[in-house]
Amino acid sequence: MVDASTLEALQNRLGVYFKDKQLLETALTHSSFAHQRASVRVSDNERMEFLGDAVLKLVISEYLYTKFPHSNEGDLTKIRAKIVSDKNLAGLAKKIQLGEHIRFSAGEKHSGGAEKTSNLANAFESILGAIYLDQGINPAKRFLEGLLATHFEALIQEDALEDYKTKLQEWMQRQQKPLPIYTILALEGPDHQRRYRVQVTLEFSPPRHYPGDGDSKKEAEQRAAKAAWLDNIH
Repeated sequence: MVDASTLEALQNRLGVYFKDKQLLETALTHSSFAHQRASVRVSDNERMEFLGDAVLKLVISEYLYTKFPHSNEGDLTKIRAKIVSDKNLAGLAKKIQLGEHIRFSAGEKHSGGAEKTSNLANAFESILGAIYLDQGINPAKRFLEGLLATHFEALIQEDALEDYKTKLQEWMQRQQKPLPIYTILALEGPDHQRRYRVQVTLEFSPPRHYPGDGDSKKEAEQRAAKAAWLDNIH
């Protein structure tokens, strides 16, 4: 069994208190731990991960469907894929220090199992599945949306900016015009804190110019594209 004080500490960070603590224990059990204790029939978290994955996609899909009523299926799918990626889920798992609570075999733990992206992502989905089984969809939804609040918005905004650049290029092609031209106007700050100012030019007569700022060249280009898209299409 997992130490009661350890479970209590994790539940405090989750903001969720389980009625059935066994569900939480199962969510924290890696297959390597279960296999080395096969004689006592310890359940691992793989089935719970399967369920948590479905809950995760449902909650995220509903959120995006509501937040972006005019976005098409392709755009929504792209944003969802980034949000539910192993890399992103592992980052969320680290925010709640999930790795230190997962039960591994000695070998898996020694090889850095608590830091592996796949292990952390799988455990995060398992926790979500456990919350759903213990308390239903609404508590699972509140937990996920609360944890994702700022992280979630940053990911969405980044993808939305990428969409503007792609959409602007496709629109110029439909106008039978040259592709947008991006030019760096200014580069400020030290190497670790660069700030870019970029201009996108649309070759109409006369040419149309739109500036954009960002912490990277890519971000600045995306913001310039957004300004051009909103001015010409909306």
